Amino acid sequence: MGGATGTVAKRIEALRRLLLIAAMLMPLTAHAAPSIKPLGTDLERFAYPWPVQRLAVRIGTEDGTMAYMDVAPTARANGRTVVLLHGKNFCGATWESTARAVAKAGYRVLIPDQVGFCKSSKPRDAQYSFAMMADFTHRMLQQAGVPKATIVGHSTGGMLAMHFALLFPDAAERLVLVNPLGLVDRMAQGVPYVPLDKLIATERKKDFAAMKAYQLKTYYHGQWSPRYDRWIAMLAGQYATDDGDAVEIAQAKTAEMILTQPVAQHLSRLALPVTLMIGMRDTTAFGKEQAPASVQARLQPIPQIAAAAAAQMPDARLVTFPDYGHSPQVEAPEVFEARLLDALAVRAAS
Repeated sequence: MGGATGTVAKRIEALRRLLLIAAMLMPLTAHAAPSIKPLGTDLERFAYPWPVQRLAVRIGTEDGTMAYMDVAPTARANGRTVVLLHGKNFCGATWESTARAVAKAGYRVLIPDQVGFCKSSKPRDAQYSFAMMADFTHRMLQQAGVPKATIVGHSTGGMLAMHFALLFPDAAERLVLVNPLGLVDRMAQGVPYVPLDKLIATERKKDFAAMKAYQLKTYYHGQWSPRYDRWIAMLAGQYATDDGDAVEIAQAKTAEMILTQPVAQHLSRLALPVTLMIGMRDTTAFGKEQAPASVQARLQPIPQIAAAAAAQMPDARLVTFPDYGHSPQVEAPEVFEARLLDALAVRAAS
């Protein structure tokens, strides 16, 4: 009898410990993957820091709009304009801290959401190209009455900035490229083409946890701050919207665009001043996940190719952030903004 009682007591104690462990883990799980509310295909339920304006555009056979924010200088105006171009896993709102710092230094700031992203239109039959996005960005400048601007582009936005400068050289006074894609041709390095239907299937599988895991490993070198959760929730809220996969299709098509429309072969044609601002702990090598292991082994991330890319540009300088990764403007705003303002001031003094 005593043995049976002892066995029951041990089982109760074991169950109590399991329940205690579960209770301790529950908050961690909730923090890692919070309940995500659908935010709308065009982020209708995600507030931006400034009023959103619209540029009417024609995309294929459909009418649409490109959303953008126009931020006035909050100090004495210096007569110059800075355009901030977001990356693929980011939106115009992600530039908020940078925009405030730049406006405080006397610049007007224009912050578009490219078509296919964030608050801009995502027509299902759109054929995305960097040329189209550059053209829409140029039209935004014209609508805003800005003949020439400094173009700051992050990640995919950096690749777009280079295309913009090549297509509209009179509209760009200088480029600032923050951990840009496009410094090498990844298909030429062996990254295979993946059909669009498979890219769409991959996008459908993404959720908050998957997005966070990717950015933690690739962008933030294993160091996460709760500040970043807002931006993951923003993206996951779009994906969680019941819209017939409009967001997923747009993201898949723009991923195809990045791989198949290289700009690396034109680096020597970038005659304007270029500043490359590189977080050296970035491990981004676009297309690596879809490449075979033999190709993955030789794909160098952005920090390892930046110096060689800068050497191909006629007037380029390299600014590095040894302690930060793919998004230094998110990871260390004060550090990044001080260096960015220095880069902008070089052009002002020349």
